Amino acid sequence: MNDSELLAERFEEHRGQLRAVAYRMLGSLAEAEDAVQETWLKLSRTDAGDIRNLGGWLTTVVGRVCLDMLRSRTARREDPLDDTFVPDPVIRPLTRTDPEQEVLQADSMGLALMIVLETLEPAERLAFVLHDMFAVPFDDIAPIVDRSSAATRQLASRARRRVQGATPSADPDLGRQREVVDAFLAASHAGDFEALVAVLHPDVVLRVDSGVLVGGAAASKVVRGAKGVAEQAMLFRRFAPSARVALVNDALGFVHVADGRLQSVMGVTVADGRIVAMHILADPERLAGLDLPDDIG
Repeated sequence: MNDSELLAERFEEHRGQLRAVAYRMLGSLAEAEDAVQETWLKLSRTDAGDIRNLGGWLTTVVGRVCLDMLRSRTARREDPLDDTFVPDPVIRPLTRTDPEQEVLQADSMGLALMIVLETLEPAERLAFVLHDMFAVPFDDIAPIVDRSSAATRQLASRARRRVQGATPSADPDLGRQREVVDAFLAASHAGDFEALVAVLHPDVVLRVDSGVLVGGAAASKVVRGAKGVAEQAMLFRRFAPSARVALVNDALGFVHVADGRLQSVMGVTVADGRIVAMHILADPERLAGLDLPDDIG
């Protein structure tokens, strides 16, 4: 094995974590892959013999690449991010058998958190993701954001306060989540409005991201309150029998597949025995780019 092949092999050992960092930074699986590939290109043009801690070096490099991508995205965007935006979900079977997908999993990686991360300034997001999720020291993050370690610590602290104030405290027990999810599906299938309201938190939030081309009842929207969300469930109750339960990021959710094509993905947040948040991605263009495990589809 020559030096180039050896370096590529060492890089592959870190690919999973780099993809996880990039996904949390960008909220897009395709862009995360681009960031990882750019990191590899930077490594291939570097004298790896001078790198003492390859994992740490790669993590900071992919962070810098993602920061540049976020800043470029912000500069191109004329309008603020729409409230209906839902990040790319990670879909896995309930058996959790896919090691590559498992690397993306972490207790704090729910869609609700990903949505809050989208509201942070790029430097805040970087400081929070690298430090709070991947334990990168502030001294290593500071040069990336061109700030002192103390100022970088403040960036992460500010981001942490926003995250803690905006994300619901979800029930981590998949068994209890399954009871609530099954009750929601049963009520939807039966068209039982009162049962739907009962399984929804009074302040539940439904976020639907259908993209810019879908209109009518299926268009992007944000619905708040149990009755409003129950009305939406009743409107689309015909899809309940074909919904398949899967792991969507860190919790149970649903996927809807028709004629072999992914039609929508819903992430569900359960707390205290009721659904407190629902996030649906139904944008046909973005759905086409998602990987659907064979044992789900």
